[in-house]
Order: sequence, then C-alpha cells, then structure tokens
Amino acid sequence: MINTKILYLEDEQSLGKITRDVLVKNGFTVEWVEDGRKALENFKNNSYSICVVDIMVPGIDGYTFVKELRKIDANIPVIFLTARSLTDDVIKGFEIGGNDYLKKPFSIEELIVRINSLLNRIPKPASQTQEEFTLGKFKFNYATMELVSDSKTILLTNLENELVYRLILNKNSVVERQKVLIELWGDDTFFNARSMDVFITKLRKYFAEDDTISIVNIRGKGYKMIVK
Repeated sequence: MINTKILYLEDEQSLGKITRDVLVKNGFTVEWVEDGRKALENFKNNSYSICVVDIMVPGIDGYTFVKELRKIDANIPVIFLTARSLTDDVIKGFEIGGNDYLKKPFSIEELIVRINSLLNRIPKPASQTQEEFTLGKFKFNYATMELVSDSKTILLTNLENELVYRLILNKNSVVERQKVLIELWGDDTFFNARSMDVFITKLRKYFAEDDTISIVNIRGKGYKMIVK
C-alpha cells in the first residue's frame, strides 16, 4: 500500500467524503474529484496507482472518462462503482476497460479488499521465463506486452497480456477457466466470468487476420488456442 494514490471520481458529497476519509485512514492517498472532465484533466497531469470511478457523474460520465483514460494508460486498474446492476451495464464497463465492478450501496471494507486485490493481482514472470513467442503471423512479447504482425502493433493491457501468455503456453490444450479467473481476477464470480468472456472476444479480434489461429470455447472447461 506504500505510495498508493487513488483517483476517486464520485459526485455524491456524503458518500465521497466518507469513502475518502476511510481510505485515507487505511493508508491510501486519495484525490477525490466530483466531475468527469476534471478527473480526466487530473489524470493527464498526475500519476495514480488505481482509479475508483462512479458512472453517473457530471461533465463526462464514468464510461467516457475510462474510455479516454485508456487512450493514455492501458494498464492502470479501474474499479467501477454504480447503482446500476444490469448485466449489459456491467459488460459495457468491462469492454471499455474496467477491471472490477462494485454495486452501490457497498461496504468500504469490500472496496479496500478489491483495491488491494487489483494492485496485487497480476503475477510477475520469473527471470527465466520465456518472454518472446512466434505464433503464425504474430510475434508476442510478454515483457513489453506487445502483439506484433506485419500490419499492426497492439499494446496489450495487463489482463490481455496475461491471457495471451497462458493461451500460448498451453496452445492446442485447454486453459482452465476457473484457474485463470482465480489467478487474474481474484475469484470466479459471475461478473468476473463475463469480464473474462469480454477479454477473450477482444483477443479473437486481435488474432483475426491469421486464420491459422483460433481461440475456442471448451464448454464447461475453459478455452483453447488452436494453432494449425
């Protein structure tokens, strides 16, 4: 938690103040902003460890804020806070670039657990781990988080990078869904499972230009990257 700075976007005064104060008491540095445009301006000019974002805020909404944020930083963890719990809303948040989702009203203790989980979620590779792979038309570099073909270079997010890494290491074999959810998302809840589905869909689009590579769903088990 040392030097953990949170950008907290919330326009509800009482909730914002209470949440900020409790987070500060728990050792976090918190910058609380009530307007989406101001939050984006602050993000462009400062460094943060994680963003906690309410969706319904003035200026620009939380979805738009995160969409713009992802153009600047593909990897900073983002937790969405919202009173809305429709599956489509949750999926939209994950598609835009959110890493986690917490429904209002929420326990601040649970928020702290989720913040710490996100900050510690992504395992680092051992020094002897293979970091560069060739896969059909693509070259994948785990260390630089790049997926490169003749036509494009894609800078992957942390989760995309970890998913590609696991799929390549186990190519033509099943990568167990539950195991990956626990390793990368922290648990195998319904919303995390839907988040993983969204990320898999994005990876399929990345590899679409090479028809020798496919990522298939193995019902009840997980996913398999098939390389012909």
